[in-house]
Amino acid sequence: MNKKYGLQSVFKNALVWISIISVASIAFLLTVSYEATKASVQVTTDGKSELIRTHANTVGDLLTELEVDVQKHDELSHELTDPVTFGMDVDYIASKSINLAVDDNDTKKYHTTASTIGDFLAEEELDVKQRDELSHELSTSIQSGMDIQLDRAFQVTFNEGGEEKQVWSTASTVGEFLKNQNVTVNELDELKPAQGQDLSADTPVVLTRVEKVTDIVEEEVDYTVETRKDGSLAKGKEKVISSGEKGLVTKKYEVVLKNGEEASRELVKETVEKESKKKVVAVGTKEAAPVRTASASSSSSSSSSEATTVSRGNSSSSRTLYMHATAYTANCTGCSGITATGINLKANPGMKVIAVDPNVIPLGSRVWVEGYGYAVAGDTGGAINGNRIDLFVPSKSQALSFGRRNVQVKILD
Repeated sequence: MNKKYGLQSVFKNALVWISIISVASIAFLLTVSYEATKASVQVTTDGKSELIRTHANTVGDLLTELEVDVQKHDELSHELTDPVTFGMDVDYIASKSINLAVDDNDTKKYHTTASTIGDFLAEEELDVKQRDELSHELSTSIQSGMDIQLDRAFQVTFNEGGEEKQVWSTASTVGEFLKNQNVTVNELDELKPAQGQDLSADTPVVLTRVEKVTDIVEEEVDYTVETRKDGSLAKGKEKVISSGEKGLVTKKYEVVLKNGEEASRELVKETVEKESKKKVVAVGTKEAAPVRTASASSSSSSSSSEATTVSRGNSSSSRTLYMHATAYTANCTGCSGITATGINLKANPGMKVIAVDPNVIPLGSRVWVEGYGYAVAGDTGGAINGNRIDLFVPSKSQALSFGRRNVQVKILD
């Protein structure tokens, strides 16, 4: 009995091992068969290649196996529904999100698979010219979340100190433009538009250089002439009692120069260095005695007689007035430069001419004006009425510096 049971036990154990070996063999064969049916596919993801063996039916299934989530803007060499085939090359590039601002426009968000900023701008057909300013080099690699700024260059008309030129710039404001040009605006300078104003190709920038200087001028002051009646002199005769001497005045002016040219002149101080001395002239008033003729009956007289007359010579007289004086120039907008008596002031800038009221000083009169000298009354003016005169001077700055003053005027003839 014991022997019988021992043989049965051995037989059962053998059957178990045979079963185990059979199952293992079948599993091995199935495994080998399964692996043998896998397709070999090369998958390149963002530039990194890997050989993959897969039973995936489609490219979409393959990428799902690789845990790759394909987004709308990603780049894929095949359609997701394309079947997987042996030896297939699948290229996948994930898109990156970047921000781009052109000039002062609003920032726009882009999705791109470009590897560099240069490639991205080419994709978007954005041409970067030589003078444009880009926040990064064109060869810079694209990084997700990157901020890119592109400023287009444009030409600005820039007038500095009277010299105009065309300048390329990407500045958004006038102040930024001047800073980029290394131009300093001084306290007195005049700038249009202001530094805070927006800048564009249609915005000319004008910088007027302004400075104040002091000008000290020495001027001679003509002497006055006083006439005195003298009964001891024959009428019409003159005698100089004392010679006149010219005075000297130092005038200090504050002059404003714009772009190197005088724009205004203001008298700030006047100092009398030497007083003028008037010239005193005696004018004769004595009447000549009557001339008597010898009697024809006188035996001691000649049969013929001679008559003697007194020569009066050239008469000289003057009339003195005190008048309110201003100054004018022919170099003004709309001015012809031709006076009421036909004098061309533009052709004769050094000529001494005054505008008068003909009812007070007849046109053509020769006059002497205190602080101006000898002149001719050769012009009139709408505002020159009564005891007012207007003195011609060569320049506007001289007219402004003369201002308004009361002067002595002698009408000589």
